[in-house]
Amino acid sequence: MSATTPSPRRAIRDREVSETTPQAVGLNVCVLGGGSFGTAIASIAADNGASVTQWMRDASQAEEVNTRHRNSGYLPGFEINASVRATTDMADALAEAELVCVAIPSKAFRTVVRQARAHLREGQILVATTKGIESEGFTLMSEVLEQETGFTHIGVLSGPNLAAEIAQRQLTATVIASDDAYTRARVQTAFGCDYFRVYASNDRYGVELGGALKNIYAIAAGMAAALGMGENTRAMLMTRALAEMSRFAVAKGANPMTFLGLAGVGDLIVTCSSPLSRNYRVGYALGEGRTLDQAVEVLGQVAEGVNTVRLVQDESERLGIYMPLVSGMAKVLFENVDPHHMARALMGGEQSSDVEFVLSRESVQQARQLEPDGS
Repeated sequence: MSATTPSPRRAIRDREVSETTPQAVGLNVCVLGGGSFGTAIASIAADNGASVTQWMRDASQAEEVNTRHRNSGYLPGFEINASVRATTDMADALAEAELVCVAIPSKAFRTVVRQARAHLREGQILVATTKGIESEGFTLMSEVLEQETGFTHIGVLSGPNLAAEIAQRQLTATVIASDDAYTRARVQTAFGCDYFRVYASNDRYGVELGGALKNIYAIAAGMAAALGMGENTRAMLMTRALAEMSRFAVAKGANPMTFLGLAGVGDLIVTCSSPLSRNYRVGYALGEGRTLDQAVEVLGQVAEGVNTVRLVQDESERLGIYMPLVSGMAKVLFENVDPHHMARALMGGEQSSDVEFVLSRESVQQARQLEPDGS
């Protein structure tokens, strides 16, 4: 291949959107949030022909989006679609929107939804994109949307979606999960394009829970990498993480098959493998010997997994769910235990079943009792 010939990968990434017919023409989309993922999906919808307004708190940030078509604070070096219009006026942002995506960190999610409520109207589609859990009542973000609005058209967008790669228009897929078929169809129309595929699920709780839980194990994977652990370790970590995730989610009412898809194993793989993941970077810093405060300060952005560790640890203890990796991570993060404790948690747990939905943990435990020494 000559120096002047673009690689096939770059040729795909750099194709003009006009080569295909945008399918969201005439659709009005509002994105609440000025972070990396909110900016990335705003640009996707605009690429796809939608009329897009992005609400953000910072006036200078909004001006940069409008004049330079960049969000250098969160996606430095990437140009977003020039038709995305940013504003700090929430009433203006929501006025014409049919589809509203809420891309706000979990700690501020409910506050922003309450602020938006006066400007929302029945019939609008509300989609949570935040992968986090509210501490009060172990509440997921789509449940916050339900509680605060009472709307019918509510969904969750989740999957292996690193914002920086989306901004580069690299080939990516995600999941829209909703009990409501209309919501699923409209979100697929809004965002499905030649570089971003949107698959559907009706297990909203499972998809959303998978997106929140995997952040815990991304911290563990980053930590393991910094400690010099190898590929065998990473594979074991991710698969045992998947076992814990599905065990917990099923106890909470989710479908275990959801975790075989993009929002389960797909999201787990990318966040446990990529230094682009915020949670992975926090874990790596911890593995290098930094404190939690130092690790978060170096990152400069919210890492949802830190808060999720504590919440899931408390909930798993309350429900009696076996989650040794979560317990190990909680000790490292909040009790100043040496990061090697995470490795001990991985290797010191019981040798139980591989896939519990094929062979139950109870069956393995009962069989071990039949051994001559009872061990």
